Amino acid sequence: MTNEIVQSQTAGATNGTTATTMGGRKKKSPWPDVFKITSGDVFAALAKGLEDFRAAPGFGLFFGGIYALGGITIYILLTRFDLPYLVYPMATGFVLIAPFVATGLYDVSRKLLDGEALSWSGVLSSVWGASGRDMGWMALVTGFTLIIWMDIAALLFFGFFGGQGIATGTVPELFKQILTTPAGWLFLLMGNSIGALIAMFVFSFTAVSFPMLYDRDIDFVTAMVTSVRSVKENSGPMLLWAIIIGFLMLISIASGFLAFFIVLPVLGHATFHLYKRLVGPQPGAA
Repeated sequence: MTNEIVQSQTAGATNGTTATTMGGRKKKSPWPDVFKITSGDVFAALAKGLEDFRAAPGFGLFFGGIYALGGITIYILLTRFDLPYLVYPMATGFVLIAPFVATGLYDVSRKLLDGEALSWSGVLSSVWGASGRDMGWMALVTGFTLIIWMDIAALLFFGFFGGQGIATGTVPELFKQILTTPAGWLFLLMGNSIGALIAMFVFSFTAVSFPMLYDRDIDFVTAMVTSVRSVKENSGPMLLWAIIIGFLMLISIASGFLAFFIVLPVLGHATFHLYKRLVGPQPGAA
C-alpha cells in the first residue's frame, strides 16, 4: 500500500463510510471512502505530477501534444470559417475535455507508483481498455457540457453584438471591439461569470471521476458522486486545486496552446496522485 493511501486512511474517512442498521449493526456504505486532505496534499500531488513528467517525458509530451495540436486545429478552423467570435469560448471550454485526454497519463502514474515497466503498447492498451468501460459515458457528459457552454457563449455574443459582431473578420479586430467598448466589457463580465459557474459545476463531478474510472471497474454515476463528495468535503483544498488548474490553463491558452505540451501532463499526473489521496478502497475490499 502506498504512502499516499496510508496517509489518507490515517486521516480517517468522512461520514458515509458506514451506516447503522435498525438492529445496531454496521454495514458498509455503497460508496467509496472519501478522505480529508489539506492544501499540503494539493501541492504534494502537483510535485508528484512534475516528478512523473520528468520520469517519463515522452509519454507526457505525446498526450500533451495531442491536446495542444487539437486546440491549434480548432483555432485555425474557426478563423478559416469566419467564426472568430467562437475562438475565446471554445478555447476556455476546450479545457473541459482535458481530464479525458489525460487518461494515458493516469496509466503512466499508476505504473510508476507500482514500479511497473512502461511501454507504449501497455499504456495505449490501457487507454483503449478504459475507453471501453464507463469512461466513454463520462466523456459524453463533459462533451455535452461543452456544447451547452458554446451555445450559451454564442447567444450572449449575438445579444451584445448582433450582426455587427458576426461581421468582424479577424480575431484581433474582434478582441479590440470587445475590449474597447462598454458592450464588450459587459459581455466579458457576464460571459466569464457564467463560464466560471459552469466550470465549477464541471470541476465538481470530474475532479477525480476520470482517474477513478480508469483505476477501478465502477460505473460513471458512482465516479461522479464520489467526485462531488470529494469536492464538497474538502472545499478549501479543492478550490485551491481548481484555481491552480485555471491559472495554468489560461497561461497555456495565452501561449497559443503550446504550453499544453508540459502543463497537461503535469496536471494529468498530479490529478491521479490527488485522487489517490482523496478516495479510499472500493466497498467490500479487503
